[in-house]
Amino acid sequence: MTNYIGIDEFLELRRSVSVLDVRSPQEYGQGHVPGAVNLPLFSNAERSLVGKTYKEKGRDKAILYGLDFAGKKLSIYVTNALRTAPQKRVLMHCWRGGMRSEAMGWLLSFSGFDISLLNGGYKAYREFIRNQWDSPANIIALSGKTGAGKTEILEHLRQMGQQVVDLEKLACHKGSAFGSLGQPPQPTNEQFENDLADKWIGLDWSRVTWIEDESRSIGCVSIPGNLKESMQNCTVVCLDMPVELRVGRLVRDYSSFPENLLAASVEKIKKKLGGQHATAAVKAIENKDFSLAARIILKYYDKAYSYDLKKREKQKVLTINTDTADAGTNARRIIEYCGKKGLL
Repeated sequence: MTNYIGIDEFLELRRSVSVLDVRSPQEYGQGHVPGAVNLPLFSNAERSLVGKTYKEKGRDKAILYGLDFAGKKLSIYVTNALRTAPQKRVLMHCWRGGMRSEAMGWLLSFSGFDISLLNGGYKAYREFIRNQWDSPANIIALSGKTGAGKTEILEHLRQMGQQVVDLEKLACHKGSAFGSLGQPPQPTNEQFENDLADKWIGLDWSRVTWIEDESRSIGCVSIPGNLKESMQNCTVVCLDMPVELRVGRLVRDYSSFPENLLAASVEKIKKKLGGQHATAAVKAIENKDFSLAARIILKYYDKAYSYDLKKREKQKVLTINTDTADAGTNARRIIEYCGKKGLL
């Protein structure tokens, strides 16, 4: 059986029902519904040829051409669908909810599957995603100079029952010129938005959500504009930690990486750091004097941090001084402070 559903029902059902994305692998790789499994009707090359035939010879010729490709793989489609959904219940979409999903839906329905097709396809899903950042967000941004351990503090806040969205985890990048070290490949910007929205729509907006204070770009992905605007206007809790403690954390976190990768990361900020300082930082890395390298590099990051902080409304910036680099202790202090301020 095949039926059509809207985006709201689709998002509700996907919590318990498998999603099949029948677009090409290239389309799927560019961006997909989180958790969806790719069951492409056409390969990348096949999709290109069918599309070209459609433009040059019309719809009927394109359908016949597509049938030539798909007809040889009918049993493969069913076998792979059964592997994903042995209970024979799936949600499905293509790009616009057109021929590809209808064709695959017919085949799987004929094979005993219960199919729900998304009206408007992945295009409708993306339109829904882009609208998620328009509503006011009840967020607090955690800020602090480089090396303050903000990501680790956010994890402790999460363990303490706070609502947290970890942008750097979703972006697979720690935000600085050194942010890709030790991280998996970054998602496409489209997939980052999809993954972020997947977290966002599940939040309880009667509660505060903690988020790290980030620049617009995190590596090669960007925070959606309206969300970044909300972050810029929200309350900011700044953790003020002595430089020596931050240097110690940076040495702990980065000194194990190969020296050539550390030097390449310094090269990324050479112009902003200054040629002389960049050369000195690389020399310190080569000499395994990672503390010196961190101090040199922090001169740039601390200056950038102070500049960005000045752009915020002073009354929304709350500073907490700390004498420890222990993330758990700092998380507890932040909760206590914000509780007294009536923010939680």
